[in-house]
Amino acid sequence: MAESSTPAYREPSVATLRHTLPKLLKNPLGTLVGLADAAPGQVVQLNLGTIRPYLVVEPAHVQHVLRDNAANYTRAGDSMLWKSVKKIAGDGILAEGPDWEASRRRLQPHFTAKRIDAVVDGLSRAISDAVDELNAPARNGEPVDAASEISRIICQAVIRVFFGDKISVADGVRIVAEQNTVATALRFRLLIPFLPDAVPMPGDRALRRAVRNIDTIVLPLVRAEQAHDDGSDDFVASLARGRDAHGHKLDEQRVRDDLVSIFVTATETTYTALTWIFPLLEQRPEVAARLYAEIDRVVGPGDVISHQQLGELRYTRMVLDELVRAYPSGWLVPRTAIADDLIGGTRVRAGDTIILSPYVTQRLARFWDRPTVFDPERFAPDTPRRAHRYAYYPFGGGAHQCIGQYFFQVEAPLIVATLLSRFRYRLCTPGMPSPRLAATLRPGERLPLLLTPHRQPALA
Repeated sequence: MAESSTPAYREPSVATLRHTLPKLLKNPLGTLVGLADAAPGQVVQLNLGTIRPYLVVEPAHVQHVLRDNAANYTRAGDSMLWKSVKKIAGDGILAEGPDWEASRRRLQPHFTAKRIDAVVDGLSRAISDAVDELNAPARNGEPVDAASEISRIICQAVIRVFFGDKISVADGVRIVAEQNTVATALRFRLLIPFLPDAVPMPGDRALRRAVRNIDTIVLPLVRAEQAHDDGSDDFVASLARGRDAHGHKLDEQRVRDDLVSIFVTATETTYTALTWIFPLLEQRPEVAARLYAEIDRVVGPGDVISHQQLGELRYTRMVLDELVRAYPSGWLVPRTAIADDLIGGTRVRAGDTIILSPYVTQRLARFWDRPTVFDPERFAPDTPRRAHRYAYYPFGGGAHQCIGQYFFQVEAPLIVATLLSRFRYRLCTPGMPSPRLAATLRPGERLPLLLTPHRQPALA
């Protein structure tokens, strides 16, 4: 299906094999940004020998792929990346067609604004309790690892809100660790998503092992729920009673897929985003000062943040919006064309690989002033609206937009405000870490923090 105006055919900008492949493997983010900047407004075809995928980053073109003609661009096809991702999350929320629609219907009710707003108090209490565990290392001057602590805080909160006592915190931490293994193992599939199954890649074996380890935790839970349905309406029980696209009761594998999808949705984006906040705030002390001032004004010493207080953390939200602009969790999104089409006047054929990149689009200088500068003022209420809706899409777009977006917008400010209302921090290794490419975008080096107690509640 062509675009409605059927523009004239135009050859894409072609990046040659000799110049592109070595740079892509050495510095994929910088290379993709450079290619987009060198061909403003164009689709860029990457010449990787017999494989020539299309890099699509212009916002109007992204909208065409994700929304206007989304039916023509599938996550299925021959992409080994999606096949590898499905090994952890299965054929539910990552499927296409009726299976995806049925999975979305099962999972979406747990992520509506109404549902999330109803659990804010419990979520905030869980985050508060998890942050309290940092008091001892802060008093003793012991460094803590930023990624590990953010992961632990998120895990404890998500388990309490979604899983109750049906998964232990220790098992939750194990699942997150295996998610990290999977994310790292997928980095080569992300860079070369068009390779078939027959071509082994580094990380394939680690991915299979991580999935087995996750299954040793999740499958016994699923079997117990399906064997002993007590009629409760909690999250796990409701999924165990779920139905597929044909109205049949889900088998244990589908329930397992739904549970893992929920866990990943509720943890991964927040985890990867918040690990970046520590070095970014050190790079921009004026941003940190304003953030601290707002949190100190809104959140009292030792407060469990209320729904009302959450609504008053406006600058905190601006910081987080800018955070996922600069470092979107899902930095690269491949699709496969089902039929011939035109994208901005460039012809693509059925079976061609399309590569979208929120990271690149959200750093296009013609849409973002000083795109490499961390500047939350971009998201101030009085800032003019962006020139195009798809100049900013850290949570995807169209029908497949991340169902966990609103949860992130509640969970992330609760964590940031709770943590920074009780502690100040200093990075033991100053400087901005380079990104480490995985299925999600995360810092490439460890981030040890020294915490200092701040405004601790007075003893009764």
